[in-house]
Amino acid sequence: MTEEVKKTTEDEMPDWSEYRGVLVYVEHREGVAKPISWQLLGQGRRLAEKLNADVMALVIGDNVGKLAEEAIAFGADRVFQVDSPTMHDYRTYPYSRAAMKVIHDAKPEIVLFGATATGRDLAGAIATHLPTGLTADCTQLDVEPDPSRLLLASRPAFSEKMMATILCKQYRPQMATARAGVFEALPRDPSRRGEIVHVDYTMAEEAVAAKVLDFIREESTVNIEEAEIIVAGGRGLGSAEGFKLLQELADELGGEVGASRACVDVGWINHHHQIGQTGYTVRPKLYFAFGISGAVQHVVGMQNSDMIIAVNRDPEAPIFKIAHYGIVGDLYEIVPAMIEEARKRKADAASGKGSKTEAEGGVRV
Repeated sequence: MTEEVKKTTEDEMPDWSEYRGVLVYVEHREGVAKPISWQLLGQGRRLAEKLNADVMALVIGDNVGKLAEEAIAFGADRVFQVDSPTMHDYRTYPYSRAAMKVIHDAKPEIVLFGATATGRDLAGAIATHLPTGLTADCTQLDVEPDPSRLLLASRPAFSEKMMATILCKQYRPQMATARAGVFEALPRDPSRRGEIVHVDYTMAEEAVAAKVLDFIREESTVNIEEAEIIVAGGRGLGSAEGFKLLQELADELGGEVGASRACVDVGWINHHHQIGQTGYTVRPKLYFAFGISGAVQHVVGMQNSDMIIAVNRDPEAPIFKIAHYGIVGDLYEIVPAMIEEARKRKADAASGKGSKTEAEGGVRV
């Protein structure tokens, strides 16, 4: 016996006209927002303008009034604030139930989360219970205007060799998580005015099975997601020793050291430095790519850098296609020369020959 599968026609599509606007979840730790939150608010505003709709923010926590005000300064028209001692630390059950209440009441057509450990966990729980579709780890977000008002959620697919755009036609809200560093936050505007909606939602502590006993912070001095200058290396370095040279250059420039996945996989450097689809997505003002071929898995994590300078022996390396400046040559000759020049400029600055910026420890590049 065969079962005929009936396709839904446009005339049979559900009526989602009550769902309007873009809602962004503001992730934070102890009242300090993660940068991805403001980045998504900026992109949420760009999407909402195309849809002629409002931008909303969702803030959940304990005494997070200041964070709600910050959300308005970074672009939200309306902020839903869920404030409760039970929400002091993130836990899936109370946070997802509070978020679902807001979504049911506010009826946003799009909901965005950061593709962080917390964002992925919360978005997945919410999408499962609503239920609706969820596109994970997006690197591009756009919308179709009326009448479809579809979210165009794009992400690398097929072993990250191509981009796939995923649509959620049958359900609302349309949900997605997005990588940090991909989108640009709007400038903070403390003069902006918006509405803060205090959501009446409480949950007894006894109703939550999971208990947070303590946070053990992993010791790492690397802050690659927020670095303005990144000196990154790939397999072209040849060995772990190459990263010592890159660290010297990064120290002189006031930057951080980054790496491709291949270098992390062979143990040349730890995963805190990994940039790419399976690592961090970064958006520095200046990105050096030393010995990095330019595979799409790496490029997707750094292609939005303001300026990219690539050094590679292979003149056909794909990295040169996205680099603003390219040098075909031996990095072990070029990097020492750059270090020497950086030190010379800092010395000149210290003696009064350089600019104020250089004298304070930075190097103009």
